[in-house]
Amino acid sequence: MNSIFVTDHLRTMVLPVPNVPVVPAREYLTDSRYGAMRNLKVFNLCRSYRYQTLGYYVSLLAVARGHKPCPTVATVEDMRSPAISRIIAEDLNSLIERSLRRLTSDTFQLSIYFGRNMARQYEQLSSRIFRLFPVPLARVQFRRDADGWRLLGVKPLALSDLPESHWTFATEAAAAFFARREGSQRVRTPSQYELAILQDPAEKLPPSNRLALKRFMLAARRARFGVELITREDFGRLAEFDALFIRETTSVKHHTYRFARRAAAEGLVVIDDADSIARCSNKVYLAELLQRVGVPVPRTLIVHRDNRAEVEKRLGWPCILKQPDSSFSRGVVKAGNADQCAALLNEAFEHSDLVIAQEFVPTAHDWRIGVLDGAPLFACKYHMVARHWQIARASGARTQFGKVEALPLDEVPAGVVNTAVAAANAIGRGFYGVDVKEFEDRVLIVEVNDNPNVDAGYEDKILRRELYDRVIRVIRERIEAARGIGRAAR
Repeated sequence: MNSIFVTDHLRTMVLPVPNVPVVPAREYLTDSRYGAMRNLKVFNLCRSYRYQTLGYYVSLLAVARGHKPCPTVATVEDMRSPAISRIIAEDLNSLIERSLRRLTSDTFQLSIYFGRNMARQYEQLSSRIFRLFPVPLARVQFRRDADGWRLLGVKPLALSDLPESHWTFATEAAAAFFARREGSQRVRTPSQYELAILQDPAEKLPPSNRLALKRFMLAARRARFGVELITREDFGRLAEFDALFIRETTSVKHHTYRFARRAAAEGLVVIDDADSIARCSNKVYLAELLQRVGVPVPRTLIVHRDNRAEVEKRLGWPCILKQPDSSFSRGVVKAGNADQCAALLNEAFEHSDLVIAQEFVPTAHDWRIGVLDGAPLFACKYHMVARHWQIARASGARTQFGKVEALPLDEVPAGVVNTAVAAANAIGRGFYGVDVKEFEDRVLIVEVNDNPNVDAGYEDKILRRELYDRVIRVIRERIEAARGIGRAAR
């Protein structure tokens, strides 16, 4: 990708970096040559990024032209809010504490030039902050309180803000940054789009195992994507990509939700989108929604402290109690009688004002129907763990799973597939795993999960390579639809 500096400073105030031309902001905004360029990385060095300034329009129009600005408007807005800045940087608290522990003052500011600081002891901290808030020149404020050091905010710097004594270092930092970029680009194969796959290498029960991630990457390359596995530390790099595919267990109170929201704000195609994460993460929402749209579910009661006596009358024993944010069978318990139910509800109400209670529907397996973009993708039987009523049983740090049996969709009862698709479509058009029970003559939706499991050797056993290709195909189609590609041919 070609790179340019865009600035509204005097042309004499530039960072002299080989092969990175300096373009006046007004020229970039008005000259049609730049609008026609593709794969252009725009480093915005304007004096201000405030709303409707030249700097603001440089970053805004860069996105409209399909260029990659640094910083993006979304990054600038996040930096403008101290509360959001602290939330984004919360994973850095231990590093901040280690880096600043020797300081005697209770305040500190750190100047970061293309991810580097002049003092070697702050190199790691500067690099990590730059990955979260990618802005060429920045100043970060810290304060120490009773709980230790905290990041107060990140402020972009103009070239004119640099002390004269910092110019040589800032120039060297910029040159080193672009040298690294050019070195990494030499090994990349030509691609039409860039895909980021968010994953956590340390996650014990990820939604995709390592081989499945490799197969997603191979499918992306077949579809002419450049593809990269990213982690939570790459939050600030999202604008470098055209799409984000989340393959890490999601939650609203989690960085995965922030990734989904930021990616959408940057104009990326996102699976799973933030709305799907929020809707699927809360069982109270799901219970209300599915009943409202007429999707069959087990008899269900939303329990609070004032109606807990109704559980026995409405559901009988045994019944299932679910924390609203339960997942992987965690936070899901069975009450066999009134005393057990009372004790379990008391415990549950310590964490949530509402709890889901459902009738117990005993089956040897749950169906899992994978639904993508409103259509069924795969089907599995998730068998119960031996001598247990769930598909997973946690015992300390170890989790035991029942057998997974993949089947062709045409061998699955039509009612199971159709009901699963209806439930998924009530949530959105993302990628869902719908858990379904067949009991006597009923087909019942247990829950709809965003970010469903796709593990090599399990969910992909029938479709094999085609499963991965279909997911990537949907991502590509959404990118092209957002850009109006192919509309004239329809």
